[in-house]
Amino acid sequence: MRLDQMEPIVKRFYEGLEENKFYGRRCKECGAIEFPPHLACNACGYHETEWCEVSGHGRLIDFMVPGPQNDKPYLREVGKYAYGAVELDEGPQYTYVIFGISKKSAPQIRARLMAHETVGVHARVIDRPSYKELCFELD
Repeated sequence: MRLDQMEPIVKRFYEGLEENKFYGRRCKECGAIEFPPHLACNACGYHETEWCEVSGHGRLIDFMVPGPQNDKPYLREVGKYAYGAVELDEGPQYTYVIFGISKKSAPQIRARLMAHETVGVHARVIDRPSYKELCFELD
């Protein structure tokens, strides 16, 4: 989908990716940040949120290396990757593509997570036809 066809709530998010900026929505009631953005707060249910910029830095919570049935060739062209849950420094959690994890490195990364070590990640924006896609990469 092209940017000019997107709803306002996602359009600003994708416009930010074009500028390597990351926008979420902060709840005016409890202060929780929705990232990617939503119109209402998932923490308290309040209906008013406002745009805010987030750092694009966080930590890996967990991951899964894709098997043949859920491997994406366009991602493989960019690098070794997994699907994983990320917690941003600002608090929100979501699942993303995480670059820098391979079948070979997965056991060591899993051991670090099991030992409660922080495995840092940062945002990585990749080009897709007609839009940018937000992924993350190991620090």
